[in-house]
Amino acid sequence: MPNDRLRDAILRNGMTPALLAEKIGVDPKTVERWITQDRTPYPRHRHAIAATVRESESYLWPNAVTPEKASRLGQSEIIQIYSRRSSVPYEVWHRLIERATERIDVLAYAGLFLVEQDPGLIDTLRQKALDGVSIRVLLGDPASPAIERRSVEEGAPGVMAAKIRQVRGYYDRLSGTPRVEVKYHETTLYNSIYRFDDEMLVNTHVLGIPAPHAPVMHLRQLSGGDMFRTYADSFDRVLLSSSPLDEAEVAA
Repeated sequence: MPNDRLRDAILRNGMTPALLAEKIGVDPKTVERWITQDRTPYPRHRHAIAATVRESESYLWPNAVTPEKASRLGQSEIIQIYSRRSSVPYEVWHRLIERATERIDVLAYAGLFLVEQDPGLIDTLRQKALDGVSIRVLLGDPASPAIERRSVEEGAPGVMAAKIRQVRGYYDRLSGTPRVEVKYHETTLYNSIYRFDDEMLVNTHVLGIPAPHAPVMHLRQLSGGDMFRTYADSFDRVLLSSSPLDEAEVAA
């Protein structure tokens, strides 16, 4: 079977097999065999290809990296673990947002703290989007039972829905901005995910403990690692089941 993931990644980056071959120093026929015959490149070529097309090795060649190696690489993807979200320095959030050049993804119930700690965040996101950065924000649907259940578990019934409606007022200012998606989801979250290109902050959810007091992992994607991709895939699954804000409100 052909390697459609590799073919798609090459085309998505505006390249041809011949151009990829030139960039990594191999014969164009070799690249064609990697695609049409699903041949697996040597490790040094896999590294170069993954970096060039900005995809992970485990995505392009799922069977090339053993689970043991992927696990070791996954451990290396952990940059820092914070005992609670409130202890993540503001400078970390600011740096990750400012340096993002491709995507900023937010999956949370409310994530109100983002706009509270940075009053200029919405203007920053708007400019980022105008500069070509994809902005995707997934908020909990305030009418969803999962939202009220979370509020009750934290001992504050109704508070989470109120926070979501409050934060939506900020994100509504991005309405009509190209490359910006703000949607509602009804997922029971086990983690809130904040992705900035190849770095990510994962705020774990702990029963009965508000998110600011729960641990956070700072991850940086490595080619062949599986931890970063695990959370990236989780975001994508929630995105697929999310609804545009207006549509969700009409349904409610």
